[in-house]
Amino acid sequence: MTAPRDYRVDAVDYAADADWVHAVRDVVFVQEQQVPRDLERDALDPLSHHVMARDASGTPIGTARLTPEHRIGRMAVLSAWRGRGVGDALLVALLDEARRRQWPDVSLHAQVSAEAFYARHGFLPEGERFVEAGIEHQGMRRQLAGPASIAQRAEAVAITTAVVTQARRALVIYSRALDPGLWDAPPVIESLRRFATRQTGAQIHILLQDAGTPQRALAPLIGLGQRLSSVFAFREVQDPVDMSYTAAFVANDDHGYYHRPLGHRFDGEAGLAHAGRARQLRNEFAQMWERSRPVGEYRALGI
Repeated sequence: MTAPRDYRVDAVDYAADADWVHAVRDVVFVQEQQVPRDLERDALDPLSHHVMARDASGTPIGTARLTPEHRIGRMAVLSAWRGRGVGDALLVALLDEARRRQWPDVSLHAQVSAEAFYARHGFLPEGERFVEAGIEHQGMRRQLAGPASIAQRAEAVAITTAVVTQARRALVIYSRALDPGLWDAPPVIESLRRFATRQTGAQIHILLQDAGTPQRALAPLIGLGQRLSSVFAFREVQDPVDMSYTAAFVANDDHGYYHRPLGHRFDGEAGLAHAGRARQLRNEFAQMWERSRPVGEYRALGI
């Protein structure tokens, strides 16, 4: 269960609240990360949309901004409040504002240490890593209108992590053989573990065309499924029609999906705000699931 918030997030007027904004950013960027103050502050601040998180007493604990360039930045949360959802709440507030403005997408420069955090919110890496203010960064982008095109493994791992994270109670996965490079990627495995352990009544149904190959490879997802056997269920297709199915996908019970027309490749499309497409894939999955057989041999591995 999600703990009740002991903080709130609101839009703020930079002209009136600049001192509070910089009080947080100076601690995080200037003091902790040793970013020069003249680099941390710039001419975009007065032009940007700012949000601030405050604790129950009204003291600022986090801040972030959305620039006219459609870029999210200056995400800062005081150390005592990290790991409590403050950064997530700030980011969601900025994404909501970008949607209100009907922007097609938003981008950001993520510190590499925070790349997984942004991936969980649907941001996909683009381009090579670079150094900014002495810190290694990765450019990332989140599509807000229409599905996103996926081509590379890094994008596939990021969007899969986001689809898993967005799930409320149910997740369906159709795969040839637990696709090495995707379903064994540490961020994906960790997102599945977190989902399976944080939600009461969570269900993850995994349908495979070939159950033997990942079993012989000791795929980490099988081990996770054994440890959390009340959440995970594995089946293998046996109907000839299903055996000829070429695609692979993951879909959640919210609005998220990632579909690959050729299941042995990463190329495909994905979205986190496409309830109709996610529902279509879940329905397709349910029909194949009913025709499949339980993979009882996974329960007997003992690994």
